[in-house]
Amino acid sequence: MYLKEMIRYTINKGLGKPIEFKGFKGQYIVYMLVGLGLAFLVFAMAYMTGVSMLVCLGLAGSVGTAIYLFVSRLNATYGEHGLMKQLAKRQVPRRIVLRNREIFIKLNQ
Repeated sequence: MYLKEMIRYTINKGLGKPIEFKGFKGQYIVYMLVGLGLAFLVFAMAYMTGVSMLVCLGLAGSVGTAIYLFVSRLNATYGEHGLMKQLAKRQVPRRIVLRNREIFIKLNQ
């Protein structure tokens, strides 16, 4: 019994690589989706209040463009995990001030 064709399995070679969509990596994809959702809400609210359609489109388009430019600049500046590292770095105290030494004296006792 011989096989006419061997069975071939594909190997996932993208393991360990970050998620990327149109140049946006990792968390910036979520920021972009939230921003575009915000632009859609601006459009919907302006349209429901009776604002002209062209004004609504211009407003939503400008908000969407501003969000796109802002998120793409964050993506280019900080990279995949850089923004999270920058935000975590802000929470680390620059110095620890100790006014008295009682804590160290009690350690020896």
